Amino acid sequence: MLLPALTDFADRNDDFRVFVGTGFLVGVICALIAVATRGERPQFTQKLGFLLVTTVWLAACLIGSLPLYFSSVNVTFAGAFFESMSGLTTTGSTVISGLDTLPRGILLWRSLLQWLGGIGIIGMVLLILPSLQAGGLALFHMESSDKSDKVLPRVNQLTGGLIAAYVALTLMCAIAYTSLGMTFFDATNHAMTTMATGGYSTHDASMGYFDDNRILIASTVFMVLAALPFVVYVRAFLPRRFQLWRDPQILVFLVICAVLSFAIAVTRRIINDTPFGEALVSSTFNLVSVITTTGYASEDYTLWSNAAIGIFFLASFLGGCAGSTAGGIKANRLVVLYLVVRASFRRLVRPHAVIRLKYGNDDISAQTIQTVTIFFFLFFGTLLLGTVLLTMFGLDLITAFSGTLTALSNVGPGFGQIIGPAGNFSTLPDPALWVLSAAMLLGRLELVTVLILLFPSVWID
Repeated sequence: MLLPALTDFADRNDDFRVFVGTGFLVGVICALIAVATRGERPQFTQKLGFLLVTTVWLAACLIGSLPLYFSSVNVTFAGAFFESMSGLTTTGSTVISGLDTLPRGILLWRSLLQWLGGIGIIGMVLLILPSLQAGGLALFHMESSDKSDKVLPRVNQLTGGLIAAYVALTLMCAIAYTSLGMTFFDATNHAMTTMATGGYSTHDASMGYFDDNRILIASTVFMVLAALPFVVYVRAFLPRRFQLWRDPQILVFLVICAVLSFAIAVTRRIINDTPFGEALVSSTFNLVSVITTTGYASEDYTLWSNAAIGIFFLASFLGGCAGSTAGGIKANRLVVLYLVVRASFRRLVRPHAVIRLKYGNDDISAQTIQTVTIFFFLFFGTLLLGTVLLTMFGLDLITAFSGTLTALSNVGPGFGQIIGPAGNFSTLPDPALWVLSAAMLLGRLELVTVLILLFPSVWID
């Protein structure tokens, strides 16, 4: 909180007092908790892990909302909590209008929330918990859904590698944006929200404000890099262990991005008579923004054509790779689901055949299939439940469905005139914002991590 405080102080904006006061209050409370909980540490269990991950995220979102609520920004507490939740879950939906005239401290705070909400906050939890003998690697698996093997022998080394990759890519992105004409402040904020696949911008027009295809191309590249498993970047510096295509989800993700972007560009060339080169750049940028769940927009893509809307609707479900900062269903689950369906079809033709399912070089266990199946059931069940709840608060069906979908997938913009790429969530009633905040938390923590806390049988030994 001191960074936006210093920014506002330099700009002679009174909001610096809010950040200083809130930071002091939170610091004192955390120090008292640290002192009060000294002594024998509780034994780490899976139950404690699930509870800890969820409560840490809720506490972080509550703390993040305080400067927004007490600042000069005119938002309700529900709106401030929604904005903080959207930031830390790297969703990118916003209830704030007039970003171009907001104090720079608030803009920086929003970007910091998203940057910390990416792999940064996971890394910090991993660095702290091992020192408390609390099994940090288990928490990483609970939060990120990355079940890949240990790339480095020690958790601290793995965490250090992930954070180093995250920081390095953020710096590279900021340098790229600055070299292409962004101001230092804009480049810093957009670099943080790009690598977090969050999508918060310092302008209401998002990336469309800069009106530069070179920036769109650079942003597209870094969004793709942020949506790949971050262990890839750690492996790249280890001898004889770097095999980019070892993980099938990477190739599947890249192919989906390329095919869908090309399809949109072709439809725009045919339907809208847009020059193909221009159509390809903007189509790829906006499609990658949605599929990586970043949420930037260079223009209102829902005006392009019905065919384009259909493709963007599909992309809102898909998401990036497991082990990245992206949300959505994730490419690894799509790969497993495809392999299971294909094996089922083969068994219909050859009932007595023994079919082994392999994900890359690894066998797919029955537990993995069960986990993927449960996730899909919970995902679509939550999507329908959220839609029904939002319609009860007066939202039309398109807004309710796309709002729940974009929150659950952590995408950002929805569909329709209210919450589409050209709108925001400021006109939604407070109860709807609470529902969407819950959906964002569920989506970010992979549903099971939160929902398992609601079953009393889990807490009975």
